[in-house]
Amino acid sequence: ASAYGGVSPRLKNYFGIATACCDDGPSGMRLDSGAKAFSLPNGTSLACTFNRQLVKELYSFTGLEMQSNKVDNLLGPGMNIHRHPLNGRNFEYFSEDPYLTGEMATAMLQGLWSQGVTGTIKHFCGNNQETNRRNHNSVISERALREIYLKGFEIAVANGADSVMTTYGLVNGVYTAGSYDLNTTILRNEWGFRGIVMSDWWADANVEGEEPNVFCHAPMVMAQNDLFMVCDDATDIELDDVWSKLNSGGIFRCELQRNAKNILEFILKSPAMLDRKS
Repeated sequence: ASAYGGVSPRLKNYFGIATACCDDGPSGMRLDSGAKAFSLPNGTSLACTFNRQLVKELYSFTGLEMQSNKVDNLLGPGMNIHRHPLNGRNFEYFSEDPYLTGEMATAMLQGLWSQGVTGTIKHFCGNNQETNRRNHNSVISERALREIYLKGFEIAVANGADSVMTTYGLVNGVYTAGSYDLNTTILRNEWGFRGIVMSDWWADANVEGEEPNVFCHAPMVMAQNDLFMVCDDATDIELDDVWSKLNSGGIFRCELQRNAKNILEFILKSPAMLDRKS
């Protein structure tokens, strides 16, 4: 699905930064190369078992499969709440219950960790409908947000989740990819998260009250959404607003360094780095 870290010759060869690889999930790996992968029961089916040990064991096998394909990070589990039965993404998510969601996600992650790989909990947060998901604004009270839509994520983070993906849409008027309240205040400061946060693929961001733009990346930098996914050769990145905002004082060098630090600390623990050392 994508790679990050040492994705240029200078980063890889001069600085020795390994290239980490992620792959779509969570109902088994999606290998567009033509290689075959096991298809797994979807999230709803797994949650119906109420069986942590079974889910952990199942995903330990997925971890082995990831290792054999040199994949470090599975893009799952999906953790959004079954708010409505017609949500087209419900099959990927676990349940209408936040506690069950958090417990199943934790079991899945533990299975992956047993083989030295990891998963990305997604979509953080409020991605509870598929229609117009790139532009949908989820207006949620703080109590509902805390007790329902964030609770599963909080459980997974408390149990060691180290990779998070934001959504395409908005929560209370702000695109989640650039939401400081979600990605720093709650996730990092309140919950103690120390991993990486990535956007969904080619996600938009905005300054509150302004229209979104796929080249609006400065809010992501400030919010500690560390990775903008995805580009093949960084040419589209040259059109974004990071350089202009840096020069004008809209963002600071230390914020970019913080993003880089979050990414590098993640890669240092990844199989990609271990392979490079060996």
